[in-house]
Amino acid sequence: MNSSSSSEPTLSNADLFERACQVLPGGVNSPVRAFLSVGGTPYFVARAEGAHVWDEEGTQYLDYVQSYGASLLGHADPTVVAAITDAAARGTTYGAPTRAEVELAELMTSWVPGLEMIRMTSSGTEATMSAIRVARGATGRSKVVKFAGCYHGHADSLLAAGGSGIANQGLVGSAGVPPSAVADTVVVPYNVVPTLDDDVAVLAVEPVAANMGLVEPEPGFLAALRAECDRVGALLFFDEVITGFRLGRGGATVWSDVTPDLWAFGKVVGGGLPVGAFGASRDIMANVAPLGPVYQGGTLSGNPLATAAGLAVLRQMTDDRYLELTERAARLAVGLRTALADAGVEAQVPQVGPLLGLFFGADAVRNYDDAKVSAALGLYPRFFHGMLSRGIALAPGPYEALFPSLSHSDGDIDRTIEAASEVARSLLN
Repeated sequence: MNSSSSSEPTLSNADLFERACQVLPGGVNSPVRAFLSVGGTPYFVARAEGAHVWDEEGTQYLDYVQSYGASLLGHADPTVVAAITDAAARGTTYGAPTRAEVELAELMTSWVPGLEMIRMTSSGTEATMSAIRVARGATGRSKVVKFAGCYHGHADSLLAAGGSGIANQGLVGSAGVPPSAVADTVVVPYNVVPTLDDDVAVLAVEPVAANMGLVEPEPGFLAALRAECDRVGALLFFDEVITGFRLGRGGATVWSDVTPDLWAFGKVVGGGLPVGAFGASRDIMANVAPLGPVYQGGTLSGNPLATAAGLAVLRQMTDDRYLELTERAARLAVGLRTALADAGVEAQVPQVGPLLGLFFGADAVRNYDDAKVSAALGLYPRFFHGMLSRGIALAPGPYEALFPSLSHSDGDIDRTIEAASEVARSLLN
């Protein structure tokens, strides 16, 4: 049965993709959705609930994309839907302050040590580029240091060696970015502590890298970054668009026991709606207009639907629920490792809290170069399609993480492991 409205004609994914290609570049509104790195035609989602999505043809998939980590509770959580519905009935945008944005900021700052003020945006890219601007304004310096394979959104100065969608498209950066835009951007290898100079405004890092697959920081790496920034007076910036409020209530700050100077958030804090936020101490955020000279603004920032959804998610996330989510991820990780090993397939399945990755190859991955070696083996597209044909949806690219949600049951995980076992045996044929 087709999952869209009964009054609408049944459309195939192929038909929709053909139409989409006439009006959307590559048929999509974000490059990773185009299946370029895995081949084939993308499925068009008609609806979603819990751990599952249904495409326009009525096919059901057990979903580990979960909007690239935006969902902790699963799709269409009733509490979140009710909060959005209630907010929408009172108006969808005002261009004026609201109570919900204050309450969301209060909750976020109460959970993350050192985070004292935030500014809402409408996307993670806006949050990261604004954080960089604040760092430059606060320090009076220009240079930005980032790590290869860490994706900080599509702002010009941050696209170099960006991982994720950039890597999945086989790109190093982006056309249309002039040399001047990246003249003050320095790219260094992940898990190696760079030596900074006193021209550096900010050192940007994904504290747990989740845009080159999943790469865990080595012991002492984040603490050493903190010390190196302190040595030269640079600011340390944690991009927690993925890890924020997913690793736990305090995100990577509590997980690592390292406190940065700046944060960026997204995904989880919007409860599935477009959102972002950046924040810091009161002293640093005093640079942001209207308090200070660093301008940042947005008509839809702090949107009442997004803040209602974010609050509805975070208010449900107790420490016990985070522990439950981590245990489910651990169960899946162990099962996938066993399935692949039993089939004779060399692979790595890293797990950090509720985040999982998948790399083919015998060697552990500790940086972007290692991740590219794994992707070049060419096994991920075959694994992806094998899983998809069995009703298991993974991200269509080898540089993404897996995102189990609280809606993924033990039975769902068992089914995933069984499918992985079948697909793994086929990879050696």
